[in-house]
Formats: sequence, structure tokens, C-alpha cells
Amino acid sequence: MSRRLRRTKIVTTLGPATDRDNNLEKVIAAGANVVRMNFSHGSPEDHKMRADKVREIAAKLGRHVAILGDLQGPKIRVSTFKEGKVFLNIGDKFLLDANLGKGEGDKEKVGIGLQRPAC
Repeated sequence: MSRRLRRTKIVTTLGPATDRDNNLEKVIAAGANVVRMNFSHGSPEDHKMRADKVREIAAKLGRHVAILGDLQGPKIRVSTFKEGKVFLNIGDKFLLDANLGKGEGDKEKVGIGLQRPAC
């Protein structure tokens, strides 16, 4: 493998499309030198299989390929409204309130929930 590393990186995201038709080898051969694994989707087994495949192909092609793990952050979800839905106009003030309960939202405010990933 070449000891010279590029400063500019070509990043590709791995997923079901790169699992088929030798696509992963094609993108690495075409110049991708970082692969991104989105841990919000797929199973640990999927991620391990893809990482192993990246290492195998990189060795075969004599390339340096970094693996970037994109970790899931907190998910903020809007709660529900008393009337089912509301319509806002440009310039209306609207508050996202973590203390407002489910089904208490109106034209001025709505509750939000914060889901943190399991550790």
C-alpha cells in the first residue's frame, strides 16, 4: 500500500446497494477512500459484515480505506395537537415545549419528546 495519503477524501455511504453486484469493490476501485456506516440503520451483524468486506477489498486492491461510524444522536419528536393539526402562517410565533403533554398542542405551542439512543 502506498504510504502517501490524500488529504481530500472521497466518502461513500454503505448500505444495501453496496452489498450487491460487487458495488463496494467498484466504488473503492473508483477512488473512495472513506466508507461511512450509518449506525441508525441496520444490525450490528450488518455493520460487521460490511466492515469486514471493506477490509478484504481494500487489501485486495492495495488501498487505504478508512471506516467512518456515524452514530445515532438524540431524536426529537413533535407531540400531537388538541385539534389533530394546526396551520401556521409566515411570521407566526410557535413554541416547542418539552414540558407540554401529549395532545396539548395548539396554534401557539406543541410538546416535544427527546428519545436518547440506548447505551
